Amino acid sequence: MFGTRLPRYRTRTGMFDDMVAAQVRRLGQAWPELIRPIQFAVEDVPPSDPTPWQTEPNMTSQCFPASHGIPARVVLYRMPLQTEAPSKLELQLAVRDELVARIAELYGRRPEEIDPDWGL
Repeated sequence: MFGTRLPRYRTRTGMFDDMVAAQVRRLGQAWPELIRPIQFAVEDVPPSDPTPWQTEPNMTSQCFPASHGIPARVVLYRMPLQTEAPSKLELQLAVRDELVARIAELYGRRPEEIDPDWGL
């Protein structure tokens, strides 16, 4: 058993959620008008059956444009990202890059316009 104040108390899922929330806050401070209307979510794995129009589905994240009263959404898939990034720093960078790439995709911008450090 671990106490709530001990480092091992946080699960990998909880730490991943914290990383996503920290990146959303950081991007929200830099681009409040872009980030405010978007909903962000984390799922464990991508859907097993991609939609018919996805020729090459992205297994790490996905974005959904706003439509019919439903806000735009960005979904990150935790397990594929954790599998691809062996260290905590690499995972933080992967989360940042995925969020920035999907936000840029939603707004038709280049990721470098949203975050100049994207991809570094």
